[in-house]
Amino acid sequence: MLTSSLCSMKFCRRAYGIWFVLALSVIQLGCASTAAPQPPSLELPKPVGDLHASRKGSQVTLAWTVPSRTTDRQNLRHLGRSEICRGLEIVIVQCDVPVGEVSPPAAAPIEQRKNGPAPNLAASYTDTLSAELQQQNPTADATYAIAVFNTRNRSAGFSNQVHVPLAPTLPPPSDFHGEVTADGVVLTWTGVEDAHPSPSISHIYRVYRRDASGVNWYVISDLPLEAPGTVRFVDHSFEWEKTYDYRLAIVSVVKADSNPTSEVEGDDSAPVQVVARDVFPPAVPTGLQAVFSGPGQKPFVDLIWAPDTDADLAGYNVYRSENGSQPAKLNEELVKAPAYRDSGVSAGREYEYSISAVDVRGNESTRSQPASEKVP
Repeated sequence: MLTSSLCSMKFCRRAYGIWFVLALSVIQLGCASTAAPQPPSLELPKPVGDLHASRKGSQVTLAWTVPSRTTDRQNLRHLGRSEICRGLEIVIVQCDVPVGEVSPPAAAPIEQRKNGPAPNLAASYTDTLSAELQQQNPTADATYAIAVFNTRNRSAGFSNQVHVPLAPTLPPPSDFHGEVTADGVVLTWTGVEDAHPSPSISHIYRVYRRDASGVNWYVISDLPLEAPGTVRFVDHSFEWEKTYDYRLAIVSVVKADSNPTSEVEGDDSAPVQVVARDVFPPAVPTGLQAVFSGPGQKPFVDLIWAPDTDADLAGYNVYRSENGSQPAKLNEELVKAPAYRDSGVSAGREYEYSISAVDVRGNESTRSQPASEKVP
């Protein structure tokens, strides 16, 4: 009896434990809250927010970043085409006939990424403005926007919108030329008539330069576009012994009453390359005078002349001749000041002197007009 009772008690305890665990599980399940079911992603590409535009001649270049996320913050897996919209209104609200279309890039983020978002990819499109569109709307702007679609032909709407002036541009001169002179790099071309399609539009010449070993171009001058004829510009800001490229464009300047002044650059001229090699000597010295020292002291002749004003002047050479002989240079080192004393003279002789100027690259001028002096 005792053994039977003990077994019965063990069984009851084990059954009670199982019942307690099951009851606790039911309580926990009853208290848990279940999340609302999430709707499936529409896979709509997030609208582009960094569209920007630039114009050169009749070409408008649009650039933007390809969306990599959807409107519901998921990685974009089904990227489709991008439509390019252009209009004359300030804000595009509908794009019935796109001016162009861009296919998704070859490396578009169409695969799922487990570790972070897909990388950003750049896209671009070049639109050509017709001459008719420019002439009919010389002071207006063209508005651009793009819409990015998924592979199911659905889009979340337009990108940010950008504006480009429609002002007509003038073709560049065909005879743009460059030449190195002692005065600087001389650029010449045949000017064009400043024909205005609108009184609000004027034109200027814009001159660019770059180091031939570099990439970036820099504006070195803007010149007014005046009457037709030969136009001449001298570049003094270069460095000798370097090679430069130059180009020219005609800029249309639009001054509308309600809008700030805007500019549109026309197409570039053919570039010209100039090797700025300095083979040009300084100016010939002038005003040379020779003066004997006077009696009662060791004889010498003092020479003085007008200083040379060339920026790259290194010094002077002094030459002396006697009785029609070939002039001989007296100085071993360049004379730095416009004065020299010749102590190697002898009584009873007449000497003829001349001076030349030398620049830092060793270019020497011709000799000055001579000056004579007799030693008693």
